[in-house]
Amino acid sequence: MTYQAGLFNGKRALVSGATQGIGAVIANHLAALGARVTAIGLGKGDGTLGAAVEVKEANVTSAQSLDAALAGIDRLDIVFNCAGIIQRGAEHDLEVFEKVLAVNLTGTMRVCTATRERLKAGGGCIVNTASMLSFFGGGLVPGYAASKGGVAQLTKSLAIAYAADGIRVNAVAPGWIATPLTQALQDDPARAGPILARTPMGRWGTPDDVARAAMFLCTPAAAFMTGVILPVDGGYMVS
Repeated sequence: MTYQAGLFNGKRALVSGATQGIGAVIANHLAALGARVTAIGLGKGDGTLGAAVEVKEANVTSAQSLDAALAGIDRLDIVFNCAGIIQRGAEHDLEVFEKVLAVNLTGTMRVCTATRERLKAGGGCIVNTASMLSFFGGGLVPGYAASKGGVAQLTKSLAIAYAADGIRVNAVAPGWIATPLTQALQDDPARAGPILARTPMGRWGTPDDVARAAMFLCTPAAAFMTGVILPVDGGYMVS
């Protein structure tokens, strides 16, 4: 951990899509820095969430499910939107395409809308999860690329709309991160090679890399930042 212990003492945080992967790592980082964290997602998780994190089952595509998970949470200081799916190849099927958008884009908007009043009381912040594919197309993932491009523009739009409420809205845009979602790519030298060759830092990113950068957007040091899409990509975009 690279931040001061107790940085988020007294803060109340919600992380969607937090029962596994990057979301779980972000929830653990927030808790380690003193925040009281509620993680929502499908199922109870993959066992990586720390004991200090409260876990509630919720589906971001369902307003009823989300409202039930938020019941009893009167105020929030930090909201992270990490819920997301990718269905490589299958996303050319319109039904699958719509499902990906429903989770990644509409789900993000649903969480932002549902938590706005809770954040307003304390001038909190929202951090959404965009992607490198917010900026580049992907032949196998039209739904994922379109949804993450939408998240980037949604972040900018809500930054404008929520500013009067004292709520900052930013996003992180992870590059090629070593998670179960990218395992097939990691295991295929023919596909992994060009990715690493284009990445100046020459390695896959880790969920910790994303979490540490994301934490910054919630700190007082970022108090004059809103509408930012922060790449966490090892320099992939500039190569």
